[in-house]
Amino acid sequence: MLLTVDCGNTNTVFALWDGARFLGTWRTKTDWQRTADQYYVWLSTLMAMRKLDVTVTDMIISSTVPRVVFNLRVLADRYFACRPLVVGKPECRLPVAPRVDAGTAVGPDRLVNTVGAFDRHGGDLIVIDFGTATTADVVDADGAYVGGVIAPGVNVSLEAFHMAAAALPHVDVTRPDRVIGTNTVACMQSGAFWGYIGLVKEITQRIKSERDRPMTVIGTGGLASLFAQGDTLFDQVEDDLTMHGLTVIHAYNKETE
Repeated sequence: MLLTVDCGNTNTVFALWDGARFLGTWRTKTDWQRTADQYYVWLSTLMAMRKLDVTVTDMIISSTVPRVVFNLRVLADRYFACRPLVVGKPECRLPVAPRVDAGTAVGPDRLVNTVGAFDRHGGDLIVIDFGTATTADVVDADGAYVGGVIAPGVNVSLEAFHMAAAALPHVDVTRPDRVIGTNTVACMQSGAFWGYIGLVKEITQRIKSERDRPMTVIGTGGLASLFAQGDTLFDQVEDDLTMHGLTVIHAYNKETE
């Protein structure tokens, strides 16, 4: 049984893969101080609640928070008796190497999304990921990551707005009924929602123009489904794209051992 772990700046997601489907997916707040023992108690309790009596034999990690990886490695060694694959480390091979400027370190999450998207949709893709940052990743015809765009995430922008302007409240991201707000909260929600719709549309349009070829746009991340309601931004929304990419990378490494 494969345990896939996607550690982002805000949340960490664990999922169990049996080779054909995910048996369970669980999310927790990312905390570099959480110990391997705490991870195990939390995860084993949730697995027991789902009546999942399985044995983890393999583990793969994608982490944008380097300090978290140590305790996840200890978790794999102490409780699952395995050495985890860590995306971005030399021992973890990718089906196609990224083509970027020499010395550039590409975020593991972006590499994983590239692999997962190419496996499902082929090449010439734009992957829009709504996470702590909003990213646009360009996938070439052969599946290589060839660059992209990084913008502040929606929630990060709203939190910064709230912190910088004392009179403005904290608001949740939602689709407003109208573009023109008639109160402060509605105005802020409209600015966040339609502003990011415009950001994504402009970025994808310019990428397509620069690449000068048809490209498929994939949306992923927690807010992708919400923003898909606002306009025809995506050709497809993939909620589990990162986890799927981790299973593909793990299978590739097993095949090439």
